Amino acid sequence: MKTSRRGAGLLLGLSSALTLSLLGASPASASASTWTLEAQGQEICVRGGFSWTYALAPVSGSWSTSIRTGIRNLPGDKSTDLGRFVIPPGTNERDPVDGSLTVNGYVFMSLGLAPLGEYTAEIYATDGERTETDQLKIVYKEECEW
Repeated sequence: MKTSRRGAGLLLGLSSALTLSLLGASPASASASTWTLEAQGQEICVRGGFSWTYALAPVSGSWSTSIRTGIRNLPGDKSTDLGRFVIPPGTNERDPVDGSLTVNGYVFMSLGLAPLGEYTAEIYATDGERTETDQLKIVYKEECEW
């Protein structure tokens, strides 16, 4: 009888250890998202000094939680981030033929009055644990070339 109790206890202990180790691995695999903000190299021209506009904030890779985008350090009086764009969990990979990437994220903004010149704002994307940023060049001019 002692042998069967020891065997049952050993089996229960081994089962508990396996369950705990698997449970311990779950959060690590959930945070194993590999994504990158791909918003670099953009420039916005603001004619005159006031504009509602947007910039691209694409994310590549794969992620298991929603990613929120936004913009900060906007130039001008009363410039505002017009809300957060949310990218649902998923994947977005570059086309192997031409290298293009589907745009799956944006930032929307209202730009207030500012002296003519060049400014740098910051586009960001965050999944709540990790945040990536890219710069956005904003140029206030009298005339913009489209």
